[in-house]
Amino acid sequence: MMFERLAPEQHDTLEGVPEPAENANLVGHGETADLLAAAYRAGKLPHALLLAGPRGIGKATLAFHLAHHLLKYPNHADAPPRFDVPDPASPLFRQIAMEAHPAILHLTRPLNEKTKTFKTVLTVDEIRRVNRFLSMTSHDGGYRVAIVDPADDMNTNAANALLKNLEEPPARTVFILIVHSPGSLLPTIRSRCQTIRLAPLSAQELSSALVGAHAPLPDSEAARAALAERAGGSVRTALLLTQYGGLEVADAIDKLAAAPRLDVAAAHKLAEVVAGRDQAIPFDLFNKHILDLLSDAAASAGRANDLARAKTLSDAWQDALNTVSETQTYNLDKKQHALTMIDRLNAAMRM
Repeated sequence: MMFERLAPEQHDTLEGVPEPAENANLVGHGETADLLAAAYRAGKLPHALLLAGPRGIGKATLAFHLAHHLLKYPNHADAPPRFDVPDPASPLFRQIAMEAHPAILHLTRPLNEKTKTFKTVLTVDEIRRVNRFLSMTSHDGGYRVAIVDPADDMNTNAANALLKNLEEPPARTVFILIVHSPGSLLPTIRSRCQTIRLAPLSAQELSSALVGAHAPLPDSEAARAALAERAGGSVRTALLLTQYGGLEVADAIDKLAAAPRLDVAAAHKLAEVVAGRDQAIPFDLFNKHILDLLSDAAASAGRANDLARAKTLSDAWQDALNTVSETQTYNLDKKQHALTMIDRLNAAMRM
């Protein structure tokens, strides 16, 4: 079946993969969905929800399924005890998928009209759209839903603007904040939301989600389990690993990190791959994997009470993070950046 894109393109859109707004397939999180459905049916749905968990596990998809539920059943007493499976052919689903429903506001990183690229933060101008959204009367007296996706991307001005909306929310309005790292939010924002922590998907759930996204699965059960572990239960990470060369990049980095001395030829080969034209996703995966290796190694050293090694690795992680930020901010040479990252990783892991 050919995938039909309905949702507008976003900063993290993957070709051929449904956006949360157009994904009728909610995998995992059934217990949380049932709790939300029960709270709504009882008239006790919080005015602000914070859905927290790793990137790519379905937080935003759950948010849109909740929005679909609220709009389909505007009278909470008539709502069923569980979410319906949305009908992709229904007018309601298609309106939500196209982000054209007047009762749903989806706030995410906006497009920079001058550069035709997406901004790196969720700006205050986006958050200010909430005021206009809330000033409009709901056409059927039902709920209005504002989804901030992800709230981690808000800059300080945007966060303060959102806080004002959370302090005095109108009736029959629910804010849903998608958050990868709750600690990045203002404590005053967290205190005004009901936090719901979502777990990574199991290996079986991950396989089901990949089938739903029309993505090929590894042949063997052992390979599927290995993919689930490496992906950390994240559908997005699994897609990046299997369809954007992520597994090959990660394997090459692992070999370079474990080598007793730096393999210069292998380092140059990997740097050329990830720094090539139209290689933005492999380049991001390269940076993320190196940062994860350093972070995991530092944590392991800390648990072993090897505090000197833990500090060395933590310092290396911070240096690497700064290097990534500087390369992105100033558009520095990507190949040289990759070679620097590999050299620092190898040196830190050998200490």
